[in-house]
Amino acid sequence: QVQLVESGGGSRQPGGSLRLSCVVSAARFERYTFGWFRQAPGQEREGISTIARSEGNTYYADSVKGRFTISKDNAKSTVYLQMNSLKPEDTATYFCATSEIQRGVSWRSTNAFDYWGQRTQVTVSS
Repeated sequence: QVQLVESGGGSRQPGGSLRLSCVVSAARFERYTFGWFRQAPGQEREGISTIARSEGNTYYADSVKGRFTISKDNAKSTVYLQMNSLKPEDTATYFCATSEIQRGVSWRSTNAFDYWGQRTQVTVSS
């Protein structure tokens, strides 16, 4: 069974930074692709970033490109989301997700991932 535990959420003023962490309990961490999603009240869950297994290629939604950075530490079985230049519209519940199976769907779809963390809240306001 794969388990993911997020941490690092909190409240910041616009322009601030946060780093989310996702500790993964899984055999052979390096075999998994990881994603970060967020869901604002009344909105659908959206994929904002992903990091592929093996080469570690990264992808971002336009809404966070240039401000957020996804990374992973294989030795610590942890995935990170560094969030800089935070905006009020970044306020949401954030989830990390993972899958060992690669499907023919967009990484931005929740259907691309099998396992999900429990969430962490990010609030950006002045």
